[in-house]
Amino acid sequence: MTRKRVDRAERAERTERLDRAERRGAAKLPRRRPPRAAAGPLPDDAGPARGSSFRCHHCHRDVPMDALGTQHRNHCPFCLWSRHVDEDPGDRASECLASMEPIAIAVRKDGEWILIHRCNGCGTLSSNRTAGDDNPLLLLRIAVKPLAQPPFPLDRLAQF
Repeated sequence: MTRKRVDRAERAERTERLDRAERRGAAKLPRRRPPRAAAGPLPDDAGPARGSSFRCHHCHRDVPMDALGTQHRNHCPFCLWSRHVDEDPGDRASECLASMEPIAIAVRKDGEWILIHRCNGCGTLSSNRTAGDDNPLLLLRIAVKPLAQPPFPLDRLAQF
């Protein structure tokens, strides 16, 4: 294997060991810091189930747990990615813990927007209420995606 693949494999193995240790309640092992974001240094990871914030596994930014419009925040307001932590909203009982990609927007009867996430580990779909501090540009980008990239060729519309 090339050096790059070995580094990735070692990093993935280390991350998995750390996650298992944290779930067992063991003392935290020292972690390598992720690359610094443009916003400055990143605080230590508080985990999704405790503390007043958690670190996004996609963009590596610190995310506050409290937000307008939701009581059980588990998605990042900056990149809108989530982590598969809940079986039912707020229970934090999922064992998957994989990243969840925002794939769509749904709108309730009352006009509230809901984010639809797909788990990259097990494929489960889940819905999350949007929060008041979610990135509005990314929300719109996901909402108009079906119009910008339709599942059929636009040339076919001219035939009708």
